[in-house]
Amino acid sequence: MKRLCVFCGSNVGLAGKYIPAAQEVGTLIAQRGYELVYGGAQIGLMGAVADAALLAGGRVIGVIPDALARKEVAHADLSELHVVKTMHERKALMAELADGFLALPGGCGTFDELFEIVTWAQIGIHRKPCAVLNVCGYFDPLIALFEHAIEEQFVPRQHAALLLNDSSAERLLDRMEQYIPPDVPKWLDLEAL
Repeated sequence: MKRLCVFCGSNVGLAGKYIPAAQEVGTLIAQRGYELVYGGAQIGLMGAVADAALLAGGRVIGVIPDALARKEVAHADLSELHVVKTMHERKALMAELADGFLALPGGCGTFDELFEIVTWAQIGIHRKPCAVLNVCGYFDPLIALFEHAIEEQFVPRQHAALLLNDSSAERLLDRMEQYIPPDVPKWLDLEAL
């Protein structure tokens, strides 16, 4: 991996307990020689991960919609900032720039980004690692829901390997580096998309 995209909250969450994990991820990304791709904001966990990567000497690429940039939430000190028109363009550019995807705690936007990128892996649009850092058990309900969808046969069992999860940032990044995509039958003619 050369570039790792991190999806995470524009808020810091309950009592700031997720900030240290965001800072650790940003630091590890820089220390491992990756570039960080993220949503471009200076606030919340987004700002924490970007600041940590920058402080550790890393290169940070932000992608933010114009409407959010105009509300002065865009990070001013990034290596590179792409201002796009829509949230759809933001997600598409982040997906294009990244070699892997890691979700930290966040809200609906984080869930949207994560589910879309895992769905793209499921239908064969990409073969990049997708993961959640399960800080303080935050993603326990999501992991249980994913397992429930498998048990109820809405998601094939072999697709469980499409979403890595761990509570350790170090271990999770190691697993992402060693990721071998499962053989996922393509349901669609992707040439027609």
